[in-house]
Amino acid sequence: MSPDVTESAASISTAEPSTLSGSSPNRTPPNRTASTSRPRYGGASDDTPDDVGVVVAMPAYNEEGTVGAVVDAVRPHADLVLVVDDGSDDDTAAEAARTGALVIRHPTNRGYGGALKTIFVEAAAREANHLVVIDADGQHTVSDIPRLVATQVETGANVVIGSRFVEGAATDAPLYRRFGLWVINTLTNLSLGTYRSSQRLSDAQSGFRAYDALVTRSLAADETIGDCMAASLDILYHVHRNGYTTAEVGTTITYDVDHASSQNPITQGFDLLSAIATTTVRDRPLLALGFPGVAVALLGLFVSFFLLAPAASLGLVAALSLVTLSGVGLCGLGFHRHRSTRPSRAGGSVSPSGSGSPHTLPED
Repeated sequence: MSPDVTESAASISTAEPSTLSGSSPNRTPPNRTASTSRPRYGGASDDTPDDVGVVVAMPAYNEEGTVGAVVDAVRPHADLVLVVDDGSDDDTAAEAARTGALVIRHPTNRGYGGALKTIFVEAAAREANHLVVIDADGQHTVSDIPRLVATQVETGANVVIGSRFVEGAATDAPLYRRFGLWVINTLTNLSLGTYRSSQRLSDAQSGFRAYDALVTRSLAADETIGDCMAASLDILYHVHRNGYTTAEVGTTITYDVDHASSQNPITQGFDLLSAIATTTVRDRPLLALGFPGVAVALLGLFVSFFLLAPAASLGLVAALSLVTLSGVGLCGLGFHRHRSTRPSRAGGSVSPSGSGSPHTLPED
C-alpha cells in the first residue's frame, strides 16, 4: 500500500511525529502555534485542537480486520483517537482513518515500543490531559476507559493500569500464559523492590494503561525506552526512577481474538527477562550482584575448608578459591554500582486495585 492513502475525506501521510527535544518531566512543552511545518496525518480532522482532554491511542501492526471496530468503539470515550500504524503491509492505516482516527504511519516496522514512543511524543505535543493506550486487536474492554481515567482523577496517580489480576478483573488467558505472567510479575516486582503484597503490581505486562500529562511528557523525552515488547517494563522502571505513582483497576481482557499477539511468546518472554536482568543490574546492583556474590563466596569457603580441605588436591582447592574470589568480586562490583547509582534514585509508588492513596515503593 502506498504511503499516500485517500479514504473518504481522510488522507494518511508517512511522516515523523512531533518532537519534544529538551522536554523534561517537570516542564510543560512550549506553546505550539499552528504551522504548516508540523505534519498532519489524516483521519478525524486536520483541525483537531492541540490541547485535548482524553487521547485514546493504539499501536497497530497488520490489524486491518479489527482496528476499525476498535476505533468505532473508542470514539465515545475520547476527544481524539490516535492510531500509530507501525509499518503494516495491509490496510490497517486506511481502516483506522476511515473510522475517524488520526493516523501516524511508520515507514517500517519499529516494534511495539517504537509505536509507544511515537504515541507519547504526539500526545505530549497535543498537551493531552489523559492518554489511554489500548491494543488494536480488540483484547481490551473499551467500556473500561472511563474507569481508568476516573481512577486517575480520584487518586491522582500518574499511571493507572488495567489489571487482569485484581478485584473486578476477568481474563480467559490460557494456563501457560498465566504462569508466564506470574513469573514476569514476580521478577518485575523484585527488580522494583516491591516485596510487600500491598506494594506489588499485579499486572506488569498489561498494555491497557492511562497516563497523565506529567508522565506523558516525561516518557516522550526518554530515549532509553526500547522498541520491543519489553518497552512496557521500561516504562514501569521510568515511572519508579522518577517517583511517579501508579494505581491498578480490574478490567476484562480476552484472548479469544484473531492475531492476539504478533510475537512468539517464547521470544517475547526472553526479551522481557533480558530487560528485567539488565535493568536490575543497573538500578539495583546489590540485589543483582551483591547478594549472589555473597552466596557464591560463602559456598566456596564452606566447600573448601569444611568438606574438602582434609583430602582435596591442590588443584581443586585452587579452583574453589577462585570461586570464592569470584563471589567476593561480585560483592565488590555490586556495592560499587550501588554507591554510584544511589544518589540519582527516586522511589515510585503503587496503589493496588486503584483504591486509596498510592503507596511509596522502597529504595535499596
